[in-house]
This record gives sequence, structure tokens and C-alpha cells, in this order.
Amino acid sequence: MPTKVTVAANGPLRLEGDFEVYDPNGGKFEFPGRATVSLCRCGNSNNKPLCDGSHRNGFQSEVKARVVPPPPPPTT
Repeated sequence: MPTKVTVAANGPLRLEGDFEVYDPNGGKFEFPGRATVSLCRCGNSNNKPLCDGSHRNGFQSEVKARVVPPPPPPTT
């Protein structure tokens, strides 16, 4: 199943399907038995990168789908 990412209003990023998550050093997080995880967007989770519900303490971020323009061409 392809990866589906859902941005929750005032909450986390929910990953579903086939996905891999890595730390900044290239270490791979393991999620045995899970096809869905929620990643923290508020920065307050004590279980980063996973959401622990800390966003309920006041994190606000409403997001609506839109067409994102392509990046500018590289400069040479």
C-alpha cells in the first residue's frame, strides 16, 4: 500500500501504509506490527518523533490542501 500522510488539524502527521522513518544520523526507527504512526508536529512530545498527545495543551495549526508550486530552477 502506498504511503498516505494526513495532516491533522491542531495535531500530528499520520503516516499510513508503507513508510520508513530515520533519525538525522540515518538510524532507522522500527515499528513492528504497525501500519500507522502519528508524528509530532507541535514539538512538545516526550516520545519524539511520535505524537504523545501533548498538542492538546494549545498547539494551533489548521491546514488546507492546496497546489504547491514547483521549486525554482537551480541557479548556476
